[in-house]
Amino acid sequence: MPRIEFHARRTIEQVEEGTQLAPRFGEDGLIPCVTTDASTGHVLMLGWMDADALRLTLETREAHYFSRSRQALWRKGATSGLVQRVIDAWIDDDQDALWLRVEVAGSGASCHVGYRSCFYRAVPTGAEAGRALRFTESELVFDPVTVYGDAPNPTQL
Repeated sequence: MPRIEFHARRTIEQVEEGTQLAPRFGEDGLIPCVTTDASTGHVLMLGWMDADALRLTLETREAHYFSRSRQALWRKGATSGLVQRVIDAWIDDDQDALWLRVEVAGSGASCHVGYRSCFYRAVPTGAEAGRALRFTESELVFDPVTVYGDAPNPTQL
């Protein structure tokens, strides 16, 4: 399979109205990626991709991300088996954010804490602002200690 190359960003028209993939990675070399469940539309996670992660994701149709805490490329599900198979990929108007619609292998969970979604707590707003976070998922889908061991995850610290 040929290696995917991204186009240089030349004009606003090319980036916003054209058909060439010309992603804008931040100063840190990363682009944010929102990942949703293809069947329900629920947001599963927000991840970051460098150019290699984006290329691998598009070439293999399995989600790859760049871990900011570990400073390393990783394939989602490599340890847990909860691989995210990409159904389709979208890029926003100025090509600086991605959206993946995925099917998740196994239990359908995507959160390393054990919940289905990484967004399992609601933040109170308006008159409720400042109150305790509210859990929106009540049960773990898998036991993270069984899957990952008992070492603390650096993203939790």
